Amino acid sequence: MTEVLVLVDHVDGAVRKTTHELLTIARRIGEPAAVLIGDGFDAAQPSLAEYGAAKVYVVPSGDVTDYLVAPTAEVLAQLVEQTSPAAVLLPSNAEAKEVAARLSIKTGSGLITDAVDVQADGGLRTTQSVFAGSYTVEATVTTGTPIITVKPNSTTPEPAPAAAERVDVTPTVSEAARTARVTERRPREKSGRPELTEAAIVVSGGRGTNGDFGPVEAFADALGAAVGASRAAVDAGWYPHANQVGQTGKTVSPQLYVAAGISGAIQHRAGMQTSKTIVAVNKDEEAPIFELVDFGVVGDLFTVLPQATEEILRRKG
Repeated sequence: MTEVLVLVDHVDGAVRKTTHELLTIARRIGEPAAVLIGDGFDAAQPSLAEYGAAKVYVVPSGDVTDYLVAPTAEVLAQLVEQTSPAAVLLPSNAEAKEVAARLSIKTGSGLITDAVDVQADGGLRTTQSVFAGSYTVEATVTTGTPIITVKPNSTTPEPAPAAAERVDVTPTVSEAARTARVTERRPREKSGRPELTEAAIVVSGGRGTNGDFGPVEAFADALGAAVGASRAAVDAGWYPHANQVGQTGKTVSPQLYVAAGISGAIQHRAGMQTSKTIVAVNKDEEAPIFELVDFGVVGDLFTVLPQATEEILRRKG
């Protein structure tokens, strides 16, 4: 069975859920082979084995992790040349999409970004949600090795135990790839909430909060959700840019998305329209957000959210 390379998204061996999703998808196409760049194999191996990685290509730190994306693209290009995989799967985040673009050029291969489904249906076929979710597109790569970035929460991770055999890789990194060095890393302050792009539930606030995200955060915490924000809220300085959902922010695709005080401009819809279930709370019954929701509440978020939070906590006991 032909290998499918999966770039592992991890921090010191702590593997993110997105990688489990990619390994699940890879099994539809061929034999999953994880690519672990940096330290942490011993910590990552049980997780990668549980979700089906037959082998793990381990790339040491140093010349790769001390620099920006270019060395990672070179490493993957060398592995593509050595293994002739059926496809290369990467998570759809900003860094991995740049890696994918560079890899596409280096290998002369077709690239598909932000896929929401990948199937081996008479050849590898992907599904994308495009133009702010207005259209669904099916596409195939016709040249080279398919390079595909997949949105988080596009599939449910399914365990399928495998060996996750270690294969050490000694890459060759060019001087040109080492022109942008990482000089410092700082751990992000933890909020205790899930990562926005990986969360199963996201609660976002917009202009209607008037800068008070208290009810949004309380409701999110009751649900165990991540907190997002519209561009208007971020531009006003009410919430950090790292939490922005939209075309110029992060793209999310949770099981449940709650938009509170968000009008539903196309810029915001582009970042959340593939959510499985969408709920909106807005005082304006004519707000565009109501055009795409599964459930809508016409009301003041400062009244609706505290009541919903109280009821959730009551039912939790």
